[in-house]
Amino acid sequence: MLDIDIYVSKDEMAWCPGCGNYSILPAIKQALAELELKPQEVVIVSGIGQAAKTPHYINTNGFNGLHGRAVPPAQGIKIANKDLKVIIHSGDGDSYGEGGNHLIHGIRRNIDITHVVHENQIYGLTKGQGSPTTARGQKTSMQFDGNRTDALQPLLLAIAAGCGFVARSFSGDKTHLVNTLKEAINYKGYSLVDVLQPCVVFNHVNTFKWYKDRVYYLDSTYDASNKIEAMKKAIEWGDEGIPLGILYRENKEDYLDRISYIKNEGSLVDRQWKPKNAEKYVEDFR
Repeated sequence: MLDIDIYVSKDEMAWCPGCGNYSILPAIKQALAELELKPQEVVIVSGIGQAAKTPHYINTNGFNGLHGRAVPPAQGIKIANKDLKVIIHSGDGDSYGEGGNHLIHGIRRNIDITHVVHENQIYGLTKGQGSPTTARGQKTSMQFDGNRTDALQPLLLAIAAGCGFVARSFSGDKTHLVNTLKEAINYKGYSLVDVLQPCVVFNHVNTFKWYKDRVYYLDSTYDASNKIEAMKKAIEWGDEGIPLGILYRENKEDYLDRISYIKNEGSLVDRQWKPKNAEKYVEDFR
């Protein structure tokens, strides 16, 4: 195991005291250390939001993109250098709202990246309006008389879209979160990890206690290869219980393995290009 201190960033954190992000950050550092992934071997990619500040707070390669646009640069980075471990850290609004279309097509392509969603069921950076996973009827800073839209079921969506690895964890259980992240990072293909976390300032419904009273763990009798059962687990929510663990896992061909010149000739970054190599393409425009 590597020394976890190698991932420590010198940047000052701007998260609110008590935010669940404070539990997720050390968990990802612990997972990377246990997997013995050096900082230069990892890229943390994000969009915009509280969760999307993660690249600033961890000493790895990082890319901070546009709101809802974490998936495209993450895919580009992996295609350019397949030897890197590419991990998205983004919120439920960033991933399931503005980035919902990119999520679906990222799953469809099955590029080997890990997508970690900091799920607090609210827009935390932009002052507390309802996110795609905010419950219908819940009052927010913008929906004064209650949110009128039904909550998205992101894990059901991911499984139905063909995601080969779909899991849920909880910021209140570091051991479970670390183990789940390690499994997701090691999975060859698009992996989605939805991490429940409280927003202590803007979401006074889905608190730490609210989650703690409802989560339960999938045990060894659960078959994560059964897609229909995984879909049933994906829609369990609220007082009936919220399952934690790997809901679905399927071995699928990685996108880069479908491209012969990348699979057989190595990463694009390893190729030697000279200006003269472009002359044949310039000729096409004459």
